[in-house]
Amino acid sequence: MPKHISPVTLQSHFSLENPTRRNLQRLFLLRSVMVAFMLAATLTLFYLNIPLPKIPIGLAVGGMLLLNFMTLLRLRKFSNVTDKELLLQLLGDLVALTLLFYFTGGYSNPLVWMYLLPLTVAAVALKREYAWLLTAIAVACYSVLVFYYVPLSHLHMHYLAGKSLDIHLVGMWLGFVVSASIVAFFVTRIGQSLRDYDHMTASIREKLLESERVLALGTLAASAAHELGTPLATMAVVSKELALDLSQQPEQLQQIEMLRKQIARCKEILSSIAHNAGQSRADAGQGVLLHGFLQEVIQRWQDTRPATELVCTLQKPATDIMIFVDRTLIQALQNLLDNAADASPALIQLNAKWDDKILRIEIKDFGTGITDEVKQQLGKPFFTSKDEKGMGLGLYLTQIILNRFNGELSLSNHNEGGVITEVTLPLENLRID
Repeated sequence: MPKHISPVTLQSHFSLENPTRRNLQRLFLLRSVMVAFMLAATLTLFYLNIPLPKIPIGLAVGGMLLLNFMTLLRLRKFSNVTDKELLLQLLGDLVALTLLFYFTGGYSNPLVWMYLLPLTVAAVALKREYAWLLTAIAVACYSVLVFYYVPLSHLHMHYLAGKSLDIHLVGMWLGFVVSASIVAFFVTRIGQSLRDYDHMTASIREKLLESERVLALGTLAASAAHELGTPLATMAVVSKELALDLSQQPEQLQQIEMLRKQIARCKEILSSIAHNAGQSRADAGQGVLLHGFLQEVIQRWQDTRPATELVCTLQKPATDIMIFVDRTLIQALQNLLDNAADASPALIQLNAKWDDKILRIEIKDFGTGITDEVKQQLGKPFFTSKDEKGMGLGLYLTQIILNRFNGELSLSNHNEGGVITEVTLPLENLRID
């Protein structure tokens, strides 16, 4: 049986954080790597006695460090980050890089490949208009550096230990290695972030569709409750009169009494639809020991299915737990017992055990079991494995009810023939501390 993810679990599994904010976090890391690489390259050239303008380099690197510091404060204080803000961040990087390259050789600077890093982030993280705007600005800056720059006459060639060392070619090779690594690391993470966000959106959309189906079923249930009230009242009156007429015939009177109990249960179900709708947990239920709650579920079900033998084992801890009584949860467990009794009318078994955190219920029938094809379809609305005997809503509604409490439901065949239905229900949303 596929596990259904509740909205609570879904929300905890996928962060609802703004994806643009996550991209800004990764831009912060990318800028840190760029600054570290520029400082390392600058220190290397100073070590090789190649003269460099210290003030422009300090301004460019300091500006990027200041921008990173402001970004860090921004990420800590606020959560909503817009595309425009990310665009301004990338424009700040282009300005700093242009200033650095102007005073360090212009287009001949071996680090000029760094222009591609902000563009790569823009292409992945920003909408098309902003990405093209940033690209046009970067191309314009690069083109200006072809004609206007401060040349470094000693940067092209340096001699070390008797070997000719082309600083420009070494810088280009190193730039390719670093840019390839940065693109592989950061861009794949940005892409994964966007895919996760798409997955989360698709999951939420699926939950919304399921909620719409449940709302439609609720509307139909309310309409049915309204329409069934009159015929049930009529049947209750007729059965009462029949009981008076058959008071001297015990066998027929017993059958009439069973019929009256079923009519009373139908009226109780219809009344609970209107009574419990829209109420909070505190209003909808009352506190009861978990052991007593399970006994009530079993007794209510046995009253409706007296022909089926139910063997129960309730393993309660030394100290029982007080929980809220939720009527929908009672109905969910009764649905599972009904399914088991439909498959195995003579005998079913129920085992329940719990501790302070989790309730585990196992319902075992001795029918024919389920095939893999049926197992994949169970739990879908209006699908039934009972030929024409069911509406295909019992297991579907049970799963929805269990999902409200982060519960899990699974079905599997057992060796004796039949199905084991397992319910795992966390008690944190039910217990009264």
